[in-house]
Amino acid sequence: MSKSLTHIDAEGSARMVDVGAKAATRRVAVASGRITMSASALEAIRAGNAPKGDVLGTARIAGIMAAKKTADLIPMCHPLTLDAVNLDFTFEDSAVLAVGTASLSGKTGVEMEAITAVSVALLTIYDMAKALDKGMVIGDIRLIEKRGGKSGDWRFETSPR
Repeated sequence: MSKSLTHIDAEGSARMVDVGAKAATRRVAVASGRITMSASALEAIRAGNAPKGDVLGTARIAGIMAAKKTADLIPMCHPLTLDAVNLDFTFEDSAVLAVGTASLSGKTGVEMEAITAVSVALLTIYDMAKALDKGMVIGDIRLIEKRGGKSGDWRFETSPR
């Protein structure tokens, strides 16, 4: 079964999908990612002793701001009026796990906004802590859940490691 590409027109040119006829529904997306680092960098972040200040507080604000700017960064994304964006951080043995949730009532999903929030939050952690560990590694960025919309609910089969 052949499925047409939604962002390509009949001539093969890129296009933004027309969502005008779609009904507005409640939509939620959850994404996650992590940044691994040295024990000393992790402890400084946990203790609030990083040279640039409150790493996770700054990362939370950066991630929220980024989610609101997703359409400026990803060419075919629709500008969305988000109802909420939340970022939570969990300390792991050698990493910080970021989980971002974006939600709205609208005509298109918020997966890209949740993924962008997590990505920029992790980049901000790197920037805020690079004086402590330049070898930090950002990875495992993924959508872990989406709810609502025409395609319904979806969840990543295994939880973030």
